[in-house]
Amino acid sequence: MKIIGNSTRGLIPQQKCLLYRSCALPIALYGFQLWFYSKALLSYPLNSLSKLQRRAATWILGAFKTSSLYGIKAIAGLIPIHLHLQKLSSRSQLRGHTLPTNHIIRSLLDNSPNHPSPPHDLFLSTLTKRQHGLLKSHIIDIDNRFNEVFPAFDPINLELQPGNRISDMFSNQFSFHSFSSSNDPSFKSHIQQLDALAVDSSTSSHNALVMTDTSVKNNVALSIAHIHVFNKSVVKTLHHAVNITAQEAEFFAIRCGINHTVLSHDTSRIIMITDSIHVAKKIFNPSSHMLQKQSNFVLSELREFFNWHSTNTIKFWECSSKSNWHLHKAVDSDTKLFNLTPLLPNKYSWDFSKKLESDNIINTWKMTFQASDLKGRNFLELVDNDNKLLEPTYCKDGSWLQVFSHSNSLCTRAMRAITNHAPIGEYRLKFFPNEDFSCPCGLYPIETRRHILHECRRFNKYWNLRRDSIAHFIEFLERNLRAFSFQSS
Repeated sequence: MKIIGNSTRGLIPQQKCLLYRSCALPIALYGFQLWFYSKALLSYPLNSLSKLQRRAATWILGAFKTSSLYGIKAIAGLIPIHLHLQKLSSRSQLRGHTLPTNHIIRSLLDNSPNHPSPPHDLFLSTLTKRQHGLLKSHIIDIDNRFNEVFPAFDPINLELQPGNRISDMFSNQFSFHSFSSSNDPSFKSHIQQLDALAVDSSTSSHNALVMTDTSVKNNVALSIAHIHVFNKSVVKTLHHAVNITAQEAEFFAIRCGINHTVLSHDTSRIIMITDSIHVAKKIFNPSSHMLQKQSNFVLSELREFFNWHSTNTIKFWECSSKSNWHLHKAVDSDTKLFNLTPLLPNKYSWDFSKKLESDNIINTWKMTFQASDLKGRNFLELVDNDNKLLEPTYCKDGSWLQVFSHSNSLCTRAMRAITNHAPIGEYRLKFFPNEDFSCPCGLYPIETRRHILHECRRFNKYWNLRRDSIAHFIEFLERNLRAFSFQSS
């Protein structure tokens, strides 16, 4: 690893981190389900993997070996290995829902509808409670969590068979119209087309204009659809569900709008306007995804709608909430009128369960980082541009690394300053007390980090009282290239 990058040259920290995450870590964790499961003895493998992660974090940041492992992992954006394994294990358990009902693993579970006859002696449904309690494996963990999530996948449905798909048979009867952003030159023309569609639907009895929107508050998702049909009052559908994501709620709103319009045999043209056009495209996506079961119901209804007449069409138009288009704004306003609170426990959706598990793991990491001394007693607390304390995360290279990952030397000096493990007098006093630890400026008996950042006259090329801000801290290091570096460099 030292050949392709070190603290002064070679790969930059961002590239090192990407290399470790995409190459080294998957190899090290290959087949982890064989040894990482409930009631398993994990001390030896976790100890070995922690050593691997320490070497990776030290290599990425150019840190001293004496630096606190918890601190440098947070700076590098590397989640503790036991939490990472917990997240991977949870997602692996959820992956059992993606298997078809006739899969051999599904047939082993207690909740499987397709038990072979006669059942095998080791099928979970044939075991006693005592045998079930003594058994330890990843299959047991899958079975224990199977009822927490309601089914979302249906990979062998007839609607998804090649040659029988709607995209194969009725490709000219549906279309999508989107725009990149409100700054796009075509945005104004896009809004004018929406106005023309609204006028057209109000003058023809065969057109239906459907607007959808959602909101999520307190884990309660609200799906609303407004359906405009000629010479009829606006039909409003409202549904709420607990423990689902905003994407799933948006899809359900689209499904309700389509379901209501195709029931009317007078409608030959459906205009679906949504602010999540990427969700609508999942209706025609034949690959396995979390909305597959719902999309199969929608496909079945659209197939019937298209078969009525070859001129029947559905068009999906994108309209973001920021555009303030009057009809979509009315739907958006309705979503903000309700504030529901869940009263009873409910199952989770597949995607919501993944999100909840990830959020819980990141929150555990943040609380442990702030509450314990594992990060190091002299860890420098910094704030972001919003004056919020920087917290560990593995998203977007982490809270610290994303600011200085573009330069090897800058990253190394910043990491040394934050952990207070740098070639300065304060560090020499702790680890090499026989060496000189006074500041070369002659004004301070000990060369401390605080003295360098705020008082030392050797580093006066940039001055700002807010050295606790990550932006001003990095500005100070960029202006004073010798700060927290070896004198020989």
